[in-house]
Amino acid sequence: FRRYLLMALTSCLFWNTFGLNAAMDSKPNILLFLADDLGIGDVGCYGNNTIRTPNIDSLAREGVKLTQHIAAAPLCTPSRAAFLTGRYPVRSGMASSNRYRALQWNAGSGGLPANETTFARLLQQQGYTTGLIGKWHQGVNCESFNDHCHHPLNHGFDYFYGMPFTLLNNCQENKPPELDVALQAKLWLYSQIIILAVFTITAGKLTGLISIRWKIITSFTLMGGLFFISWYSSYGFVQYWNCILMRNHDVTEQPMRLERTASLMLKEAVSFIKRNRHGPFLLFVSFLHVHTPLFTTAKFRGKSRHGLYGDNVEEMDWMVGKILDSLDKEGLKNHTFTYFASDHGGHLEAQDGSAQLGGWNGIYKGGKGMGGWEGGIRVPGVFRWPGVFPAGTVISEPTSLMDIYPTVVHLAGGILPQDRVIDGRNLVPLLQGRAQKSEHEFLFHYCGSYLHAVRWHQKDSGAIWKAHYVTPVFHPSGAGACYGKGICPCSGEGVTHQDPPLLFDLSRDPSEAKPLSADTEPLFDTVIRKIGRAIEEHRRTLTPVPEQLSLCNIVWKPWLQPCCGTFPFCWCDKEGDSTQSL
Repeated sequence: FRRYLLMALTSCLFWNTFGLNAAMDSKPNILLFLADDLGIGDVGCYGNNTIRTPNIDSLAREGVKLTQHIAAAPLCTPSRAAFLTGRYPVRSGMASSNRYRALQWNAGSGGLPANETTFARLLQQQGYTTGLIGKWHQGVNCESFNDHCHHPLNHGFDYFYGMPFTLLNNCQENKPPELDVALQAKLWLYSQIIILAVFTITAGKLTGLISIRWKIITSFTLMGGLFFISWYSSYGFVQYWNCILMRNHDVTEQPMRLERTASLMLKEAVSFIKRNRHGPFLLFVSFLHVHTPLFTTAKFRGKSRHGLYGDNVEEMDWMVGKILDSLDKEGLKNHTFTYFASDHGGHLEAQDGSAQLGGWNGIYKGGKGMGGWEGGIRVPGVFRWPGVFPAGTVISEPTSLMDIYPTVVHLAGGILPQDRVIDGRNLVPLLQGRAQKSEHEFLFHYCGSYLHAVRWHQKDSGAIWKAHYVTPVFHPSGAGACYGKGICPCSGEGVTHQDPPLLFDLSRDPSEAKPLSADTEPLFDTVIRKIGRAIEEHRRTLTPVPEQLSLCNIVWKPWLQPCCGTFPFCWCDKEGDSTQSL
């Protein structure tokens, strides 16, 4: 009996190993979904029972769900730079030391540097056909309107269709402006003061109350006019300059028509899979959902229990389902590594009166823009690869969006760059169940270029220590967000420097509700010293690089503006009636 039992176990082990190896031997297709501003509490498989996300939930049931999946930054541009490169954004210059923490214009000169190597580039070298559908937000040009130095096609993607920028309220008619609202208000005020001064001086001259030469009045009027034109030529036409669609290097809609954008994105994703069904392919579906202005098609408006935001989430989930259906239709489900995540936490401050327009981050404190608090950086993370990853698995180990980089490079048979630090770790052993612990011992949580917090995974005890060195000042006090500011700052008067640091054990207090102290935690001093040494070692690995989000790089430069006509006459609609309902 023992011999037969041993033979059966050996046979089972052989076939399991053989099956896994057989699946791993051939290069899988890779399908990556990344939502924009989606909170971890917005998804059914993460505890939401009122917003319907059946397709994302199905991925989790059929695969692996991560419960401690961490973004490398709490805002779009730096988080996505880290995702694409496997490196903290401070290493590539995509972390800001000023208040502009994301790219502001298509016509800025900042963006993902050409010397950064994305996972798309490495997979391209391994014979993959690579495509990006949706949001880019990593820059376009450097020195001229068509050098495309930051463009997806210059970073390893064979095909691009989508927004080189990001959605804004400015992209939809009758919505309050979102881009640099405080600065625009000041510029309008200064312009009105100049106009009032011109009228006053002119009236004084005409009535003889003021003795001044007409030449001076004319000069002052011209200077005022130039001042107005200098700022209104950019901020007055945001919809034309930023809200555009591109196919590869060509602008196809300027401005874009939001009522058909979701249909276009879905059509492009399905078409890419069909064209490349013989593989291998990498398809990165970078959703415009669920960023404001939350434009949602009529089919989904008013259907959720959470207003426009819930409608938008449910539309995105439907799109995920349609794309997964296309995999099934082509017989590719079992040969495709599929991943779903969000670029950072939900935007708590996004409101319209009493209506909440941003996401929910579950039990976690904080949200978008907050580099330290969990709500800004802990995101959904779901993987599926039938026959390779065990279905219904839940992993609570610390992982990062940066881990996707070495993971997909490994699956493609590529080699990681040896000339730079890669901060991500290959997740395949963890996802397969061959490893029980994450390879991350420390994760560093930045807000812009400022280190706000550090996580220490003490593997021998199972503790997840997290020390906060800088925290945002909530407004109003105790509100949990920076209402009235749009987003919490990273530095200056809007933050508090914690000395000693706030310390939490996330394994016992994931909501970061009760900070520990030397009086309540015997290991307090030991943990703080250990994390302090890790920070010193981490900083020794950093090298100075040009800051891509400097004021010089993020300002609007008309000569860099993507344009489908002759600048400044930039408008077109090359899509026409090409959309069909899917």
